[in-house]
Amino acid sequence: MKGLRAYLIIGGALLIVYLIAEFNRPKPIDWTVSLSSKDKIPYGTYILQDRLNDIFPGDTIVPYRQPVYNVIADDSIKQSSYVIICHDIELSKPDYNQLEKYLKQGNDVFIAAEDFGTLFEKNLSITTDAENYFKFTRDYGMPVSFVSPYLDPKKTYTAGKGMGDIYFSKFDTTKAVVLGKDIKHKANFIKYAFGKGSLYLLANPKFFSNYSLLKPQGAAYAAAALSFIKSTKKITWDQYYTQGSEENDSPMRVFLSHPELEWAYYIAIFSLLIFVLYEIKRRQRIIPVIEPLGNSTLEFVNVVGQLYYEKRNNDNIAKKQVLYLLTYLRDEYHLKTNKLDKEFTETLTAKLGLDPDFANDFVEFLHYINVQDHINDKELIHLNKLIEQFYIQSR
Repeated sequence: MKGLRAYLIIGGALLIVYLIAEFNRPKPIDWTVSLSSKDKIPYGTYILQDRLNDIFPGDTIVPYRQPVYNVIADDSIKQSSYVIICHDIELSKPDYNQLEKYLKQGNDVFIAAEDFGTLFEKNLSITTDAENYFKFTRDYGMPVSFVSPYLDPKKTYTAGKGMGDIYFSKFDTTKAVVLGKDIKHKANFIKYAFGKGSLYLLANPKFFSNYSLLKPQGAAYAAAALSFIKSTKKITWDQYYTQGSEENDSPMRVFLSHPELEWAYYIAIFSLLIFVLYEIKRRQRIIPVIEPLGNSTLEFVNVVGQLYYEKRNNDNIAKKQVLYLLTYLRDEYHLKTNKLDKEFTETLTAKLGLDPDFANDFVEFLHYINVQDHINDKELIHLNKLIEQFYIQSR
């Protein structure tokens, strides 16, 4: 027991010394783009949240940490404006349908994001891209301006750190109204009309960050952009797409969000583990030998293979192979697999270093399998060989 006591004392002393050193160590600047109202880091939105009453005087600001569908289902926000500021947004189909219904009822929605997700791209033909700028604009930011009779179109705004470099590379010019552009005359702020309501889309959410709002031009741009929202008694302010749902705020999650406490927690767990192993070694009894279970994996594979062979359901096997492959491409390489077109083929070739001719044949055959109602043995074997060749080339 004396040895254990000495170990605990030394371990505790080392832990205290480490925590003191960590507490007093200068912290590097965190440039994470969180856009969270809780964060005081450069790309948080703590200042914006704190000054909302100055931007919307007399309005009630109600924060929500739920998906769009759940928020709009709340009858209390039927007459309001909805603001979402995040790095990227991916709405589900029910979310999008509910949002469209909310707009047609005469409400305004303002979304600032660098990527608007699949449904906005599909329904509104929206895609975004980044400018290829020189060092000057990388250091000081891309100058941007508004296109509005109520604002000076010659006045430009910059906030530094490359802000303003995102623009809409594609949008429906017959339906969208351009409200803002960059110095290269590329649209970065547009409006769509839905019945009596308006959908405002801005491609540079960093202008609402702490770093931007500490700059006079950045603060002026953010206030001017939000001023397009019509005056209502209530502003619904999204926090779900930057902080997640409220269920994520468990005590352990909050505890581990602080690096010092996280390290203390892991050191304590490590110390406890050493203590437990030490005690087990002292008191361990003879463990009887138990024969391991036989490996029946091969037998299982043979049985499953035999079942598929007897059913001869080539269509099911081929389509599952394609489905698993596309899932792998989405998870591992973040590719959009909803369209097996030329753009998808070029992206696949560039990211995985495939032979272009092979990539074209491969993608065309995947599309062929998806649209066929009957797959014969020869086609199934050819698909399997193509997939094997794909994995070989992508290594």
